[in-house]
Amino acid sequence: MPSTYNKDKPWDTPDIDKWKIETFKPEDNASGSPFLEESSFMTLFPKYREEYLRQIWGDVTKALNKHQIACTLDLIEGSMTVKTTRKTFDPAAILNARDLIKLLARSVPFPQAVKILDDDTACEIIKIGNIVPSKERFIKRRQRLIGPNGNTLKALELLTECYMLVQGNTVAVMGPHKGLKLLRRVIEDCMKNIHPIYHIKELMVKRELAKRPELAEEDWSRFLPNFKKRNVARKKPKKVTEKKVYTPFPPTQTPRKVDLQIESGEYFLGKKEKKVKELQEKKQKQDEMKEIKQQERSKDYVAPEEEVRENKLLAKKSKKDKKRKSDDEHGDSKKKRTKD
Repeated sequence: MPSTYNKDKPWDTPDIDKWKIETFKPEDNASGSPFLEESSFMTLFPKYREEYLRQIWGDVTKALNKHQIACTLDLIEGSMTVKTTRKTFDPAAILNARDLIKLLARSVPFPQAVKILDDDTACEIIKIGNIVPSKERFIKRRQRLIGPNGNTLKALELLTECYMLVQGNTVAVMGPHKGLKLLRRVIEDCMKNIHPIYHIKELMVKRELAKRPELAEEDWSRFLPNFKKRNVARKKPKKVTEKKVYTPFPPTQTPRKVDLQIESGEYFLGKKEKKVKELQEKKQKQDEMKEIKQQERSKDYVAPEEEVRENKLLAKKSKKDKKRKSDDEHGDSKKKRTKD
């Protein structure tokens, strides 16, 4: 028998948007009766969020009252709770309310977190604390997601049309499902030492290619940039340990403290003699340290070597005297010659 499943429907016209998510109204609940059981979710929040939550809790209750969901803030226990009421008509509203209190606990501001109550917005809290074992590397790689002056984070938000907040060991992400999938891959690759700039370049190329309808059914791999890993030569360690020659014999046993005392003869000394010896050793050490400190102090009182500067006036006088002496000697020699 031929299938009638793929038959053309008279109401299936091209002007209908099949992907549009319509809002759930009270009329859509066919039974009109309240839910058989009450659903509730609770989440804890850190101490530093207490003051902020106390300020905005009135706005939270107003936003949830539109969907007929009750909420409570317990400051003693440090928790937030949401639950359905007898007037709740949308079964999915409690799940959005659960995501709302989770985002508020993860330091997402209320004006942004309240958008999760819309049906076309989804959220995800990605844990990144357990991916990198070293704390220093984790901090460096987490900082790469933010970038200098938050430029990397802004670029990712613009390209994926999502909101991203890096906080502690988690990253809170909000937006459409397609953007969440891309951001999860970028975040996980960043923690595995692949820089986000590579993904940003790839997303920018894809965004430009999507504007060209002639490339809609073609493979884009030839347009995307290929980043190859390069083995960069690292610095060699300063201390190069030489390989020890293998010997089947075990190393010589280090002597015990008692053996060393027996060799030096200290083991056979009495208590008084031992004390006298200890005092002598202490005195010797003190004298040695005293000499070293005196030498260090005396260095400050040593006069520095000064450059000898010649006095030009004295130098000129000495030259004149030398000339006069030479002239006198020449005159005396001439007189002797004339006499002879």
